[in-house]
Amino acid sequence: MLILGIDPGTRILGYSLLDTEGGRLQIVAMDVLYLRNFPDFKERIQRIFDSTLRIIDSFHPDHLAIEAPFFGKNVQSMLKLGRAQGVAIAAALSRGLSYTEYEPSVIKQLVTGNGNASKEQVASMLRSILGFDDNPRYLDATDALAVAYTAHMQLSNPLADLREQLIPKQKKHKSSKKQWSEFVTNNPDLVK
Repeated sequence: MLILGIDPGTRILGYSLLDTEGGRLQIVAMDVLYLRNFPDFKERIQRIFDSTLRIIDSFHPDHLAIEAPFFGKNVQSMLKLGRAQGVAIAAALSRGLSYTEYEPSVIKQLVTGNGNASKEQVASMLRSILGFDDNPRYLDATDALAVAYTAHMQLSNPLADLREQLIPKQKKHKSSKKQWSEFVTNNPDLVK
């Protein structure tokens, strides 16, 4: 299977292609789409769509794995990031590709063991796992590779739910109303 990984961005969009044939992982491509030179946001979005189509038509991947927008302090940035992600997904769907979306913390947790890992830590661990020599100029490319690697790990074990494996289950707390009613039922002599 050939997986196209995308780390969406409106200034720099990272992409990678990871071949998972026969359990052997090989990086086919890893680069960025540099968009900072285009001041018009509409033009950036159009370039993301066209470039995603061009990558798909050139390499014929089987699946798209894409990073989900994260909730940051700047709502406008998050909305723009969501649009970049949306047009990349639309391009993939227009070519009949299936896709999966992964939260950044899940990707980082799977690759490094730390859901808060830095881009440098992700790149370093991927270099160890996949055996490439140099980091690309922009770490958005290795982030895209991390997304593709995460998809490989999930798709190679379809019964596994990455969220269940990577994020510890939170204890469920009873609501205070239920706790109070249980207390009253169990201790009638203490309640007047």
